[in-house]
Amino acid sequence: MNVRNCRKCGKIFNYVAGPHICPACKESMEADFQKVKAYIRENKGATITQVAEDCEVEISQIQQWLREERLSLSEESGILLQCESCGAAITCGRYCEACKHKLASDLSHAVTPQKKEPEPEKRKRDSDKMRFLNK
Repeated sequence: MNVRNCRKCGKIFNYVAGPHICPACKESMEADFQKVKAYIRENKGATITQVAEDCEVEISQIQQWLREERLSLSEESGILLQCESCGAAITCGRYCEACKHKLASDLSHAVTPQKKEPEPEKRKRDSDKMRFLNK
């Protein structure tokens, strides 16, 4: 049994997996998420501070949902993130499409084994051969 304290409210709960928050705080966070999602749909040009104030949610939490790609914004939205690699403006996630493609190709090259050149055959010496003694 894995018992932990909730990072939001401090209550003790049985931890199974995921973030270190209790089930009650998870439900509360999910309700906040749905509220933010509905607000963004209705107010497409809202900034992140407007969304945070009107929905009573922290800006950092909204940014986390955007980075996790749970929320996705339109291009005309006032909320934009920066690619963590090149700094380009993105609407969700951590990387722009170009950087995602580059990271994926770099990863596939790292996983694919490199072709080894065949080793030249060693010269066989007479001393390496098996000898038979005649009596």
